[in-house]
Order: sequence, then C-alpha cells, then structure tokens
Amino acid sequence: MYDFKIAAADKQTLYADLLSALEGLTAGEPDPIANMANAAALIWESLPELNWAGFYRNVDGELVLGPFQGRAACIRIPFGKGVCGAAAATLQVQRVDDVHAFPGHIACDAASASELVVPIVRDGELIAVLDLDSPHNARFTAEDEAGCVAVCELLARVL
Repeated sequence: MYDFKIAAADKQTLYADLLSALEGLTAGEPDPIANMANAAALIWESLPELNWAGFYRNVDGELVLGPFQGRAACIRIPFGKGVCGAAAATLQVQRVDDVHAFPGHIACDAASASELVVPIVRDGELIAVLDLDSPHNARFTAEDEAGCVAVCELLARVL
C-alpha cells in the first residue's frame, strides 16, 4: 500500500518530495500506462487547487486521452489546437494564467481557469503531455513549471 503525504510549506520542497515519491512508484515498472496512472494520482493528491491532472498521449500525431484524475475529458486533441495541442506542436511548456484568453482554448471543463501543460519528450520525440488545470486564474507559477518539468523529465525515462 502506498500512502504518500506530500504537503510541504514551500514549493521547492513539495516538488522534491513529489519527485522522490514518483521515482519510487515508477522504479522497475515498464508499463507506461501504469506509470502515467500513478503519476496522475500522485499529482492530484499532492498539488492543491487542481480540477484536472493527467496525460494526453501522442498516438500517430494526435493527442489521445491517457490516465487522469478529474472530470471526464476531451478524448482527442489535434496538435496545434488548444493549450495541449500548442504544447505538442511546439514541444514548449504552456503556462496559461487565463485559459479564456488563450486563442482556440478547448474547454473540456468549464470550471478551468488556468492551465499548465508540459511536453514529455524522449530523443526529440513527443511521448505525451502532462496537463494540469485549475479553477483559479494564474494558479501556476514559475516554480510549478520548473517542478512539473522535472516530473516530466523523470517520466520521459519510464514511459
């Protein structure tokens, strides 16, 4: 049984603890879906003020819904469409303070106000994107971005 209690006073410690727990959860597990599922659950449990946390996988040049926590979500997203599609097309992190101001935002959950999407890349190829949504504007900071980039670097090795 796993019982991680990650609730640090500062974000640097929170993400260090999250990364350590994720390393333990994924160590020796070769199945990418299992690793994404545990990562989504760990992130959901550890990061405050989220209404969605999960993955979209690159399947033949299209983002397809993967493991997640939250409300039911859009199943397929073309590269270049919405925040996730922008991250997939550019291989660049997308940190959006107000999704309603993002051109072409795809509203899977009307409650989402801000979003952080981090590409997971191995050997120059997109594997998936980590997608985090919050019902609060400007929820994600540079510290969140750096922490999630570190999480995705670890995931790139185990997916």
